[in-house]
Amino acid sequence: MTSMTDLDKDTLVNALAKFPTGVAIVTTLDQAGRRWGFTASAFSSLSLNPPQVLVCLAHTAGCYITFSKTDRFAVNVLKDKHQSLARRFAAKGAAKFAGGEFACGDFGLPVLPDALAVIECEVAARIPGGDHTIIVGDVRTARSGYGEPAVYHDRAFRRFAN
Repeated sequence: MTSMTDLDKDTLVNALAKFPTGVAIVTTLDQAGRRWGFTASAFSSLSLNPPQVLVCLAHTAGCYITFSKTDRFAVNVLKDKHQSLARRFAAKGAAKFAGGEFACGDFGLPVLPDALAVIECEVAARIPGGDHTIIVGDVRTARSGYGEPAVYHDRAFRRFAN
């Protein structure tokens, strides 16, 4: 075991990679109506009353400025079959919406029609968190479907064993 005094970035990253997470694509629109998005594994429910979720976004993300100004966002919880889409949205400089998979949601936001779940939010707060910003959203709409979730563990997509 490594103590906090000996901790380096690689040790921490290796330890954090052991925690399996779901995978989501978070989307929004800028003031000109352009679509923006990123792949997120740091997503969670926050509260049921009021209904809130949170997502964490790195300050180095190409869409950071847009998400720091927008008042709405959508969380698209991915299915296992969406692995290539998750990789595209995680890549810097990629033509993220080039595949035509997204439609217009209830609030005009880009949503993935066949996502495992879609949650559309209004931004309630932005909280600094080191090299990330925690974006808290008041949930305005939510829907869910069926399928196997995308799961990321130890730097790879995994499947649940039945």
